[in-house]
Amino acid sequence: MTEPRYRYRGLTQAPTAVDAPPTGAGYPVAQPTGAEHSVAAPSRYAEVPPRLLAGWLRTNAPAGLAEHARDHGPLPIGAAPWLVEAITQAGLRGRGGAWFPTGRKLATVAANGAKAGGAYVIVNGAESEPAAAKDKLLLRVVPHLVLDGAELAALAVGAREVTVCVHRGVGLLPVLRAAVAERAAGGWGAGVKLSVVESPNWYISSESTALANFVNGGPGKPRSVSAYRDGVKGKPTLVSNTETYAHLALIARHGADWFRQAGTAASPGTWLVTLSGAVRRPGVYEVPVGVSAADVLKLAGGASEPWQAMLLGGYGGAWLPAGETMAQPLTPESRDVLGCVPGAGVLFGLAAGACGLAETVRVAGWLAAQNARQCGPCFNGTPAIVDDLARLTWGRDRQAWDRARFRMAMVNRRGACAHPDGVVQLVNTALHVFAADVAEHLARGGCPGLSQRPLLPIPAVPSPDQGWR
Repeated sequence: MTEPRYRYRGLTQAPTAVDAPPTGAGYPVAQPTGAEHSVAAPSRYAEVPPRLLAGWLRTNAPAGLAEHARDHGPLPIGAAPWLVEAITQAGLRGRGGAWFPTGRKLATVAANGAKAGGAYVIVNGAESEPAAAKDKLLLRVVPHLVLDGAELAALAVGAREVTVCVHRGVGLLPVLRAAVAERAAGGWGAGVKLSVVESPNWYISSESTALANFVNGGPGKPRSVSAYRDGVKGKPTLVSNTETYAHLALIARHGADWFRQAGTAASPGTWLVTLSGAVRRPGVYEVPVGVSAADVLKLAGGASEPWQAMLLGGYGGAWLPAGETMAQPLTPESRDVLGCVPGAGVLFGLAAGACGLAETVRVAGWLAAQNARQCGPCFNGTPAIVDDLARLTWGRDRQAWDRARFRMAMVNRRGACAHPDGVVQLVNTALHVFAADVAEHLARGGCPGLSQRPLLPIPAVPSPDQGWR
């Protein structure tokens, strides 16, 4: 059964479902109708139209090379010598979750590559986050924009090879390989070798050192050595998110000042948000950095049910109470106010009648089963934390709260990678946001929402016989 795609008849009209093409499913997509976000005037979207998704929203069709050339012009190979400086001036931050300054990352890999005799580039399109769809969408509908950015980044850091890693089993491998072949046949490119692979579906296999290790022929597990120093073939390796490369390709064409016309001074540009949950029109939305959750929700036609909380950033993100927090600007600097960053652009609205504790147990249990079995905090600590949360949720275990808090303090920032930290953040914020539910579960053994069907998607955990290749 194929997923529905959505076609927008106008900028503000509701979507009309149409059959998905035989090449694979698309994703519901909407676009902003207004300006660079202003806290004083959050409804002004029209001055900043969509950038990454402009062609898709206009035609509702994936862009082949001819359409890509018509929309964006030739590949600006001449921009490569000053690209690191341009990206730095533009203030582009990575859109994969950490929001690290891309110019600084490019400069580091370029400097290390100059000493090592070359570098390597990886496009992280694995998108193992179950509630996210933005990278799959970009790779399906604007593959050449992503590949342009990757080739230009390769030239800027001194790399001659690029590997695109895509999520396994979603039909993206043939799409990207066809795009690479189309570029070769059309003489489009900068002489950089492009290859496409499907990375393992383990959640942590999309971590930067895990991807570099996988592309290098090893298991898709995190390493303790940064890929920027020792990555594929022993070369310093640039690993960046799909969306980041797409933005980079546009900055190379239009410049830093153009990019800064959207977003905030500290975090310019637009970004893609995957909105789901209790929403009238769930989908991927392109909005200026700095809009609020309430702004994005308006673009989606509002909530289908009242929200009690929202999950921001993905499964390694944080629960936030609905209400005043929904009016806060979503930027990397929001950690000071919200206690977390926007992460991978995931925003899930939890309906008022659902059980946030039960949802968190399911998600945290799935995350715990995804560990690489390389360090104690992840292998032993995360399952124990999930067990405590489950006992609190279903077993009326009054000591579970204290045990969970103790274990989270022991696990946080002690893993070989950031995976256990994500589990800790998810569980810790759940215990605070759903504090009233905790009291009700301990007193009565549950809440009315406990019997509801699960809401957050939980994919099957890869079987051990699949390994990490």
